[in-house]
Amino acid sequence: MASVYRCVSCGTDLNLNAAYLYPPDTYFEAGNKNTLSFSWIDESKFKFSKEDKIRPFFETVNYWGIQRKRTRIMCDCCGRLVGYLYDDGPPIMQGHGQFGLGPSQVIPRRPRYRFKIKELNVSPA
Repeated sequence: MASVYRCVSCGTDLNLNAAYLYPPDTYFEAGNKNTLSFSWIDESKFKFSKEDKIRPFFETVNYWGIQRKRTRIMCDCCGRLVGYLYDDGPPIMQGHGQFGLGPSQVIPRRPRYRFKIKELNVSPA
């Protein structure tokens, strides 16, 4: 069943397609709580702003650091922050990672578009 995802502030259709939605139980280093994660979006519906902070942060028990690099995703019509773009999606290349220890930040990863559920108005199509 298809759904229509709209900005909660202005009601603009964000043209998000459920075919690109990651399953809810997919593990991501930056977490997935109270969010919907997509592997692809129509970038014409959004504005992007890079965010690079040097300070400690803790997303999950296994994902923490000093420098956080992410991109803010904002509605193109009203400018409301609706989510973030992370580089913690599935690995782009196949294999077992550095020294055979599994995927790591060293391996290029696909982007993940993480939207806050409270910033989306989801309705059946």
